[in-house]
Parts: sequence; C-alpha cells; structure tokens
Amino acid sequence: MAESVFRTEGITKVYGSGEVAVHALRGIDVELYAGELVVMLGPSGSGKSTFLNILGGLDLPTDGRVFFGAQELTGLNDAGLTRYRRDHVGFVFQFYNLIPSLTARENVALVTEIAADPLTPEAALTLVELADRMDHFPAQLSGGEQQRVAVARAIAKRPEVLLCDEPTGALDSQTGIVVLEAIQRSNQELGTTTAVITHNVGIAAIADRVINFADGRISGIQENTRKLAARELSW
Repeated sequence: MAESVFRTEGITKVYGSGEVAVHALRGIDVELYAGELVVMLGPSGSGKSTFLNILGGLDLPTDGRVFFGAQELTGLNDAGLTRYRRDHVGFVFQFYNLIPSLTARENVALVTEIAADPLTPEAALTLVELADRMDHFPAQLSGGEQQRVAVARAIAKRPEVLLCDEPTGALDSQTGIVVLEAIQRSNQELGTTTAVITHNVGIAAIADRVINFADGRISGIQENTRKLAARELSW
C-alpha cells in the first residue's frame, strides 16, 4: 500500500454567514497516496477548486483537519503555510501567470533559484518538450506552449505534490492533450503525487483514481484498472 501524502478529516468550508452563507465543502474525508495521479471531477461550484486550494495551503478549512504526511497543515500559521507551499507544492492554474518580460527559461529560473534541490530550467523545459523554445518570450509562444512552461516552472523545484486547477480549461482538445502529456510525464518520471481538477469527463481516463465532487461532497471514487496515455484521449 502506498504511503498517504494527504489525509483530510471532516473538511468543511463556509463562505459568509447567516442566510448568505455558502457551503463550499460539506465534510470531506479522503486520502491521496504517494506517486499517484488523481483526477478530481465535477461541475463548476462542486467544491473541487476549494478543496485543491486547501491541500495547497492557499486556503484553510472552516472546520476539519488536513495532514501532509505526519504534519497537520491546519495547525500551521501563515509563515508555516508559506514554507509548506515553497518547499513541497507545485501549482498549475488555468491561466499561465508567466512574466511577459522574461523568457521561458527565465520564468522557470524564478523557481529554481529559491528551491533546495531543483531541476535546472533546461531539464524542466526538456521534460515538457520545450527544449527548442527556452529563449522565447511568452508572446512568442502558443497557449499550449505557455501552459507547458507553467508546468515546467511548477515541477522544476521537484515538489512532492503537483496541484493542477483546470490546466486545459483555456485550451482546445489537441493542445490540452499535449499539456496533459507533460503533466503525466512529470508524474511518471519524477514520482510527483499529482492532482488534476477538471469538469471534463474525458480527462478522467489518465488517472489512477477519479474522485467525483458534487455539491461540496465526494460523491464517489473510482480506480482506473487501465490508465490511458494522454495521447489516447479524445473529447
């Protein structure tokens, strides 16, 4: 049995109070395991982004506990959460958040310069198959290439965990598949525990497990007996 990387106990998240309170999460108990690729699936508003933000230390639950290995994240102060994010977590978002005045190599170097045991920017960009585009600026890259730079930046510090929030949401299917290949490759070659959230059912086939969200709850978890390579997907 793979070791548990994340364990959550009774996670709830409420925004606002009284009659205008929004219950984003309604008691989430789940574990994520070392080296697995998990797809978190559900419609907009189902709670999956809120849950991912809590795993990443970007937000705190209203109630419940979150453990990263033996460390309780819900017991950390702001400085502790900052260290956790810096040392252990890579993030990929729907929009690339690259610095326009820096090349692909320089965007990745922003992370490698502060990481304890990083890949080189060149190695990270090669892993996402952008070895020939390292010295291009974001404006000279396609949307899919920019997103692959964002993946390279996230994995360059060798994080234990890669959290991806709708990484293909702004891309067409063909380009999105290339981005998913980069994410899948980093999971396989670096052993990074990876969570991808999406509303796109077609992406679920690349996962070891699929966690379904509905109305702030986990409505089901399925294991894929046969995972597909990203290039085998269609949607």
